[in-house]
Amino acid sequence: MRLLFIRHAEPDYSIDSLTEKGWKEAELLSRRLGRLNPAAIYCSPMGRAKDTASFTLQKLGRSAEQLPWLEEFPCRIPRPDRGKPGIPWDLPDDVWTSHPQMYDKDAWAMDPLLQGLDDVAAAQRRVVEGFDALLERHGYLRSGPLYRPLRPNTDTLLFFCHLGVQFVLLSHLTGVAAPVLWQNFCVLPSSVTTVCSQQRQRDLCCFRVQSLGDTSHLYAFDEPPSSMGFFSEVFQEES
Repeated sequence: MRLLFIRHAEPDYSIDSLTEKGWKEAELLSRRLGRLNPAAIYCSPMGRAKDTASFTLQKLGRSAEQLPWLEEFPCRIPRPDRGKPGIPWDLPDDVWTSHPQMYDKDAWAMDPLLQGLDDVAAAQRRVVEGFDALLERHGYLRSGPLYRPLRPNTDTLLFFCHLGVQFVLLSHLTGVAAPVLWQNFCVLPSSVTTVCSQQRQRDLCCFRVQSLGDTSHLYAFDEPPSSMGFFSEVFQEES
């Protein structure tokens, strides 16, 4: 089975849609995805994800099933240094790395850094339980850290979603704590991450990341990738 996680194109967060560049990125993305024959297409209910998917759906003559748990990871966490809440994937490097629990694949959501506003652990469970129920529909049953291939297949599934929730899903599939992925990896707008099942034992399989944040569909048409997803650096602010 092949899972394609697609981050929405360059967003205009003020209207939950896309920038002019984002619409161009979404169209170029559709030239890549429009050649596929996916078994199913899933989409976040948020506008920027639906707008990104629209070109691909039109090319394929298909519709997408909207999944509430595929929306951007909804939690906000305390940020005393800023005086207002923030997203959990934007923490000072020297702060989150000083918390060993943030590296724990099973306990990261309970780290004190993430507590005090939203229930991060409950949100994480909602995402992974929804995801595992979906994979079971497609023939793969979660069994501890691995999956049981009830009906092994080579289907392709498309997921139009967001950076934050995408890394929560990759954390669940790979056993790497989400904060490590949030803080140390980046998937740029309209990028495609490919994850494939690998069955080396009769009754068990894992999922392996083949590519992360691929934007080759942009380079193919000389369109530079957006930098949205990176945060401003100190030397840039001072220059």
